[in-house]
Amino acid sequence: MSKGGGLLRSSVIFSAMTLISRVSGLLRDQVYAWQFGASPAMDAFFIAFRIPNFMRRISAEGSFSMAFVPVLAEYKEQRDHAAVKELVDRVTGTLAAALLAMTAVVVIAAPWVMKLFAPGWDPFSEQYRLATEMLQITFPYALFISLASLAGGILNSYEKFAIPALSPVLLNISMIAAAVCSVPLMRPLNLNPVLALAWGVFFAGILQLVFQLPALAKLGLLPRPRWGGAHQGVRRIMRLMVPTLFGSSVAQVNLLLNTALASFLIVGSVSWLYLTDRLLEFPLGMFGVAIGTVILPHLSKRHAATDTEGYSKGLDWGFRLCLLIGIPACLGLVLCAEALIAALFQYGKLHARDTEMIRLSLMAQSTAVPAFLLVKVLAPAFYSRQDTKTPVKSAVVSVAVNLLSTVALLLAVLYFTDAGQAALAKTGDLRKALGEIPGAHACLALAIAIAGWTNAVQLAWYLRRAKVYRRQPGWGRFLRQIAVASVAMTVVVLSLLWLWQGWTVWPWWERLLKLAVVVGAGGGVYGAALWLQGIRMRDLRGH
Repeated sequence: MSKGGGLLRSSVIFSAMTLISRVSGLLRDQVYAWQFGASPAMDAFFIAFRIPNFMRRISAEGSFSMAFVPVLAEYKEQRDHAAVKELVDRVTGTLAAALLAMTAVVVIAAPWVMKLFAPGWDPFSEQYRLATEMLQITFPYALFISLASLAGGILNSYEKFAIPALSPVLLNISMIAAAVCSVPLMRPLNLNPVLALAWGVFFAGILQLVFQLPALAKLGLLPRPRWGGAHQGVRRIMRLMVPTLFGSSVAQVNLLLNTALASFLIVGSVSWLYLTDRLLEFPLGMFGVAIGTVILPHLSKRHAATDTEGYSKGLDWGFRLCLLIGIPACLGLVLCAEALIAALFQYGKLHARDTEMIRLSLMAQSTAVPAFLLVKVLAPAFYSRQDTKTPVKSAVVSVAVNLLSTVALLLAVLYFTDAGQAALAKTGDLRKALGEIPGAHACLALAIAIAGWTNAVQLAWYLRRAKVYRRQPGWGRFLRQIAVASVAMTVVVLSLLWLWQGWTVWPWWERLLKLAVVVGAGGGVYGAALWLQGIRMRDLRGH
């Protein structure tokens, strides 16, 4: 990437496009909060959307990319264009056939699938029926977005990062249009307005796929789908992908698991956790996915060329950038949790009580932002070497830790807090008592954070044991620089938050204005402190 200006330039391009996507996503969630609030119908929609969205995460940001990109990079390095084109055709045909079969099964078996992901809901309730109906509409999105992810993986391998990063904007535009038009369209038909959101998801998948096809055509790689079960490259990708299905998607597995557990909790818990996840998507989506997306083809190329020095330097660059971004992001989300939620979401049908509930889970889950970012570099370190077993070992432990932590924390709330003991005395039943305790959803968020750190520490330990990474000079000074800048930022942010109290009662314009001042001042002080200590953009460029 020398001609392009280094890894940092590619990451900045990807992040800039992703910023547009995240801002439009924020606007989408603001429309949701204003139009529907944290209601039973929205809980149903978020579960119906999270299931196909899980497929997007493991394909676009996980399993498929981790398996496909290294093989494609090897074909690019060692074979001609015709061989690359055949690989693309065969992979597209095989993936499309598998996805069609899976989509048909899920749509037909939607009532039973919903039972798996919302076990705490009454299967005869209106909420359950609505969630099942929406799942049948939304799940084909998994087919379209996985094929769009294939297109994005090809473009990323050719260092065309902007279009794949920008395509999620189409999802947000489609869903905003659906939310705005839902009431006038659905009520005359005597249908629940939330159903319009499900149709917005369906059409968004088609738009994201079609959007990337012209760029593939320019590369001469517009797929002509063909079955590739016997193709050598396809078989290698499948062998790599099976273990990565679990290993690279551990955070999403944990989210799905906790979403299922949230169905046992008080109404609104699924929506509160969803909005918590959306706020975390800003640092993770803008920077984590950008770094992971850029570094995977870079590491795959270095490994294919047996450039061990370049491989190690690429990893070192990724680790430093993750900490440089992750530590202040963690502090900012924890300190500004109430201000962020009140300013961004507390409108219409989302009230001050919802703000308080989301604040609890956001503060808990934000403590693992550096870990989530580091995993975006640590996992590609193994997949670029076509080592899929190591991340799976780490993932198994992480999911187990998440489940055990969740159970332990919920039991602690039940038996060692006044609210928990009162709920137990009132209901006489552990399961029903969980549905009586406000704030219990924060236990699920904290469990995800604990699991995230477990995953990151394990991968780092395995990487050190593999002896493929050599730490570059200057780490001690670098960490001191981040610490000083973070302390300076914290002092400024806390001072402003102390000066301005009452975020849930101010008018919307005042909340947004003061939030902009807090975020701008904190970010400005952090950047200035780094600059005064000698950190420059050229130091983070990568090679």
